[in-house]
Amino acid sequence: MKYRFFAIPIVAAAVIGWAAPRVLADEPRMARGAITAIAGESLTLKVKDQEMKFGVDGTTRVEATGGSTKTRAAQAAGKKGPMLTELLHTGQAVEVSYNGADGAWHATNIRTITKLSDGNEPESANGVVKSLSNSSLTISGSSGPAKFTQTFAIDSTTKVIGRGIGTAVAPKGGRSAITDLVAVGDSVSVSFQKAGDSVHASEIRVMAKGQSSSK
Repeated sequence: MKYRFFAIPIVAAAVIGWAAPRVLADEPRMARGAITAIAGESLTLKVKDQEMKFGVDGTTRVEATGGSTKTRAAQAAGKKGPMLTELLHTGQAVEVSYNGADGAWHATNIRTITKLSDGNEPESANGVVKSLSNSSLTISGSSGPAKFTQTFAIDSTTKVIGRGIGTAVAPKGGRSAITDLVAVGDSVSVSFQKAGDSVHASEIRVMAKGQSSSK
């Protein structure tokens, strides 16, 4: 079987991969599960009590520890990037951002996670920013067939990760208002924890800038 190669724009697991432009035309969806199969052009996850198969191609981004090292080695060998099987393995827990219709899902971003949530680990949600202030962020998205709108509390401990953000905050001593880094219309992945009635965003990953955003 012929394997496609994947360009992995990451440094270890710290820098995010950017979703393909077509994600902007469709609200992001996210699935978490354990990998049950990897083929040249597909990835299968066990998500709760069902299996989900995602198509993968050259636009799929992968965030995995050691990815940058393997990318450099592959490029030195004249390849575009490492094979998917060099970055991921069966049994591994991952978070997949995807689009498409049932049975024809396409993985836009695959991120390895330490383990599936057991109720104590941070959860995550993918969506499009609908509103934000210096104290809250609201996104809309869908998880499988269900659509949702969710609001998160944010504060000085909330981290924002994204392409170019480190450069943007450097002149300000590494700190900046969230409204300078995230904009309405951006596609984001929010890691959060529940504490009573409060839902606090511990990390916001900017996956793709909104078309109306100039940042």
